[in-house]
Amino acid sequence: MKKLMTLFALSLLAFVLVACGGGDSESEGQNGENESASESEGGEKVIRAGIGLNSEHPQYKGLLKFKEIVEKETDGAIKVETYHSGQLGDDRTMTEALQLGTQEVTIPSTAPIANFVPEFSVFDIPFLFPSEEVADKVLAGDVAQGLLKKLEEKDLVGLAYWENGFRDLTNSVRPVKTIEDFEGLKIRTMENDLHLEAFKALGANPTPMAFTELFTALQQGTVDGQENPYATIYLEKFYEVQDYVSNTHHVYSPFVFLMSKQFYDGLSKEQQEIVRSAAKEAGKHQIKLNREANAKYLKNLQEEGMEYSEISDEERQKMVDAVQPVIEEFKSDIGAETVDGIMKAVEEAKAE
Repeated sequence: MKKLMTLFALSLLAFVLVACGGGDSESEGQNGENESASESEGGEKVIRAGIGLNSEHPQYKGLLKFKEIVEKETDGAIKVETYHSGQLGDDRTMTEALQLGTQEVTIPSTAPIANFVPEFSVFDIPFLFPSEEVADKVLAGDVAQGLLKKLEEKDLVGLAYWENGFRDLTNSVRPVKTIEDFEGLKIRTMENDLHLEAFKALGANPTPMAFTELFTALQQGTVDGQENPYATIYLEKFYEVQDYVSNTHHVYSPFVFLMSKQFYDGLSKEQQEIVRSAAKEAGKHQIKLNREANAKYLKNLQEEGMEYSEISDEERQKMVDAVQPVIEEFKSDIGAETVDGIMKAVEEAKAE
C-alpha cells in the first residue's frame, strides 16, 4: 500500500511539473532568466541602475534625473530602479553583470572600464586635462566618442560621459605643496597600473585597494592618504580620518554611463533613442551639480578642520615632468593612436 501511494505521489508531481513548463530547461536557459531580469510582472521593462557612491553624491542625483526622464518619455513602459552605495556590487562586478544581461545600467569611472577596453586608460594619463572646459570639449570630440563605440565589442553600450571630476590628494602625514612632499606617502589608489606607476614616479608608495575598504584603512593607518574629487572626499567623511588636502588635480576622471547591450538591443528604436537622450540630458544635470558640489565641499572640508594646500603652477609642472616617462611606458599598452588623438584634441581645445 505504501509503495502504491508513493508511486501515485511521484506521478502527480511529474504531471504538475510538466503542466507548469518545468521540464523546458532549454527555453528557460535562453529566455526565462533574461525576461525575469528586465521585465516586471506588468510587462514593462525594468532598468536596474547601480552605482558605488552614496545617495548624496551628484552622480546619484543625476541617476534620479535619468529615471525621471525615461519613465516620463516612455509613459511608464520602462521603469528605472536605482541603487546606490554599492548595493549591487563594485564597479567591476556591476559592469560584468551588464555583460551577462543580469543588470542594465551602471556608471563607473573610466579607470575600471580599462579592464574591458584598454584604450580607456588614456583618461588616466596624469595631468592630461588642464581644466574642466578643455575636458568638456575633448569628451565631446571624435576620439572620445569613438571610445564609447568600442564598448559594444564587450557587450556594453556607452551612452554618455558624466563627470567624476579632478582627483585631489588627502593624507594625514603632512601638507603636500611640492613634489618632494609626496616622498614615502602610502597612498591608496584604484587597481590601475598607470595610476600606480605615476604615484611611484612622484615619490609616493601607492597601494591599490577596493574603495569599500578605504575608510577603515585610513582610520587604522594602513595607508596615509587617498585621492578622489572633493565631493567624494566630503560625502564619504574622509575628513574624519584625514588632516590635509591638496589641489593636485593630477587626473580628471569622467564617468561613463553604461547600459547592457543585451538589454539595449531588446528595446525598440524609439526606446533606444529615449534612453540615449536621457543619459545625455541627465549627464548635463549631473555635471552641473558636480561642479557646484566640488566648490562647496572644498569649503566644507576646511570647515571640518582639514588644512588646504594650493599647488603652484611651477610645482605642478615639476610633477608633470616627473610622470612623462610613465606616459611613454604605457603609450603602446593604451594604444598610440588613441593617446596621440586625445593629446591632439587637448591642444586644439586649449587653443580655442
